[in-house]
Amino acid sequence: MDDDRQRTTDPARLERLLKERTADLQRVKAEYDNYRKRVRRDRLAVREIAVANVLRTLLPVLDAVDRTCAHEPLTPGLKDIKDTLHTQLGALGLQPVGEQGEPFDPARHDAVTQHISPDAGRLVCTRILRRGYRLGDQLLRPAHVEVTGPPPEEGSPPGVSDDGRPQTADDGRPPAPVEEPTGLVGGGDDRRMLP
Repeated sequence: MDDDRQRTTDPARLERLLKERTADLQRVKAEYDNYRKRVRRDRLAVREIAVANVLRTLLPVLDAVDRTCAHEPLTPGLKDIKDTLHTQLGALGLQPVGEQGEPFDPARHDAVTQHISPDAGRLVCTRILRRGYRLGDQLLRPAHVEVTGPPPEEGSPPGVSDDGRPQTADDGRPPAPVEEPTGLVGGGDDRRMLP
């Protein structure tokens, strides 16, 4: 019995036990802190995905309101609906993509039609057919645009410079392939007119 009491009162042993317990406690605390950070990060990711899904679902509603405002007399009620819809969706982080006159960027624009202009130095969006939208850095929908640009060099396909390298957008990405304008989207039997 004295032997047990001596083992528990040995200062060196007690100090070693204290260090072991402190190290265990610090390890458990670090694991818990990492768990909390991971849960917080996962919650934010789930929220961002949910917001993106809701916004993507509401884009046709936004398009319909914008089309109505463009083709119908703007009544006070319609104006209020449009303003409220744009304000509330903007508060969730929805931002429009595609402005007339901006350089064509294949990562943000879908070129539906290309017009040739010998005076143009690069592809420029000349008409926005359907506005695109993004949420932060995530593109929800590219803008459908008409582009105007220089004619392709003799013997080189559209989108290729005279030295054979792909032409790039301002940020260095290659442009999307340019197809003959048809006004139709899709291929085969499921072709449909753009909205």
